Amino acid sequence: MQDRDNKVFFAAEPASEHAASAERKVWRVLIVDDDSEIHAVTKLALSGVTIDNRSLQFLHAYSGAEAIHMLSTEHDIALILLDVVMETDDAGLQVARQIREELNNDEVRIVLRTGQPGYAPEEEVILNYDINDYKTKTDLTRGKLMTTVISSIRSYQQIRTINESRRGLEKIVNAAANLMERHSIHNFAEGVVTQLASLLGLNPEGLLCVRQASDSDEIVVLGAAGHYARDIQAPLQTISDGRIIEQVKRCFSEGKHLFLDTASVFYIDAKGIKAAAFIDSSQRLSDVNHRLVELFLANISVGFENVTLFEELRTAAYKDSLTGHANRAEFIRHLDNAVLAKDQDFVIAITDISHFSDVNDALGQDVGNKLIQAVGQRLQAHLSGDAVVARISADVFGVLARSHEIAPDTLREAFFAPFTVDEHRIPVMMTTGFSRCYKAVNGLDLLKQAYIALKNAKNHRLESFANYHPSMQAETERRLELIRNLRIAHQQRKLELWYQPQIELASGRMVGVEALLRWPQPDGSFIAPDIFIPLAEYSGLILEIGHWVLEESCRTMRDIDASVCSDFRMAVNVSVPQFRQKNFAEEILNIMQGFEVPPQRLEIEITESIVMDDPNLVAKVLSDLKSHGVRIAIDDFGVGFSSLSYVQRLPLDKLKIDRAFVRSAHTDSGAVIIETIINMGHRLGLQTLAEGIETDAQAAYFGELRVSQAQGYLYARPMNLDSLKRYIDLHPCREEGENLVNS
Repeated sequence: MQDRDNKVFFAAEPASEHAASAERKVWRVLIVDDDSEIHAVTKLALSGVTIDNRSLQFLHAYSGAEAIHMLSTEHDIALILLDVVMETDDAGLQVARQIREELNNDEVRIVLRTGQPGYAPEEEVILNYDINDYKTKTDLTRGKLMTTVISSIRSYQQIRTINESRRGLEKIVNAAANLMERHSIHNFAEGVVTQLASLLGLNPEGLLCVRQASDSDEIVVLGAAGHYARDIQAPLQTISDGRIIEQVKRCFSEGKHLFLDTASVFYIDAKGIKAAAFIDSSQRLSDVNHRLVELFLANISVGFENVTLFEELRTAAYKDSLTGHANRAEFIRHLDNAVLAKDQDFVIAITDISHFSDVNDALGQDVGNKLIQAVGQRLQAHLSGDAVVARISADVFGVLARSHEIAPDTLREAFFAPFTVDEHRIPVMMTTGFSRCYKAVNGLDLLKQAYIALKNAKNHRLESFANYHPSMQAETERRLELIRNLRIAHQQRKLELWYQPQIELASGRMVGVEALLRWPQPDGSFIAPDIFIPLAEYSGLILEIGHWVLEESCRTMRDIDASVCSDFRMAVNVSVPQFRQKNFAEEILNIMQGFEVPPQRLEIEITESIVMDDPNLVAKVLSDLKSHGVRIAIDDFGVGFSSLSYVQRLPLDKLKIDRAFVRSAHTDSGAVIIETIINMGHRLGLQTLAEGIETDAQAAYFGELRVSQAQGYLYARPMNLDSLKRYIDLHPCREEGENLVNS
């Protein structure tokens, strides 16, 4: 028996090597030699040896290839006693090279042995392949062999401790770097156990428990390492080892570290977090290790605060607070993953609750919020667990699911039954855009495609859904390009006002003009107003353009004022967004005042869409303008006008008969409609104007019906300001019994 300071003891060899290793931990030694006698002699020489209370367990390989295979499958081999010359003269050296370079094993210690001194390796080999020692078999006595084994195993133990420490730190660092991942706090907790074990020079066998809430006695396993890893997320009481349950509970109740015969339990107290780290070991802490662990746990407390904060931030950043479903950011992340996976068997759906604002307005926001929650729950209930349901805006949900799960019929079925919210039964209709991955490069591309389909579904109301097609995107891009160019044209003052004369049928004199907006192109062509004006309204640009049109019309009226009759008027069209502006009537009056245009010179033209948007608001604004002398006309009258009652309620001066009726005047049905409109205008004391007059016969027909005025190509096409001034010079405005007046 050697001196106790060397910690090496001889004892009787156990009856079964495997039984001994099962009872306590061992140092695993691999003997690699093509001579079976060397195996037997080595094993005999080292039999009964213990190092730091661990015995030796021997593994055997008889060739270099067999050794590499064993090292590839076996773990925790501390030492290799490696013969240099086996199947080849340098087989042992090749094994050493493969261990370090191919297996990337830098922990196992290597001792080279040879029976042929002439084959000693060069210094470069020993340095490059991290060889612990080189001995000839004849010189390797039992004492020298034991000395070599002891020093090599202690070297292995130190390297393992360093590597375990590094790996523990890496897990904590990685957890900090990946705090936004779903299980980052579990990785962090596992790192705590691993690092504690490394600091103590132990295998990372342990678990970390936390108390779920301050008002609850329930304790769960937050993170674990080693053979306890299977217990992650399990309640503490479900662990089969009652010893662990008792010690962890005691640690919590006493609020301090416990150093027991068979384990150590470390108490961690962070703000709002109480944790216990259980390490399965009988080793007692030295004073140095005790201080090191105390310092480590103090830092870990701060780490727990940080990781918990980031978990909360992640929940806030990626979860919708109202429904608990994924939010827009999280949904896009799922879409990114789907695009990267190049999985063609999925569909994205963007579904919108139709007329949801009516629910909020009529029943209140609380009911609206509960309806949103119920819609999300029903969507999830009709889909598998793999499907992703997200709330991506106020009343819009996103769904990512397999193609067989999500389809128009699926959504119709899901929302067929009304929702019961409080005492209300609320029927819900969803409008949905569907898309697959049409050359999308990321999640945002895919989301954009689905939104394009949703917008298409809203524009075509015969169906409550639309499937994305690349042509939709091309149309959308064309519209956006037009809007961009329109904005530039407006900023650069390239839009123009043209004017079409309005003629009094009885006298043939010009009594006004209608201001018409034109967008000229570099090639001399024009983009039609029915194309760009809706785009201006959609983009909000119509407010700026509309203000400019009013100013330009008043400027023109001031310029031609001296050349026209006293009852001459400038007719200007206004849009729905303009009427929604606060103080719109005041804006018009200020513009007229700024250009010194009398209110009676301006005639505001409105359409059915303006009236139907908000009848009460429209009536108030028009009454305000009317009270100041501004005249009011309804343009395109008779085309889809929803209620004739509005004609009575609004302060109108003129009805403009749409050109579509003028063209059908020669038919019996057309004549009936025209005569009805004209008679109604006469009965209400309104002037009437026929649009689109192109022939003398049409002019004569409307003259016989006592229509006041006409407008059309028969008299003049729309013209720019210079042409209008020449037209006025050629057609002087003479009122009956007087010369030209300056009014």
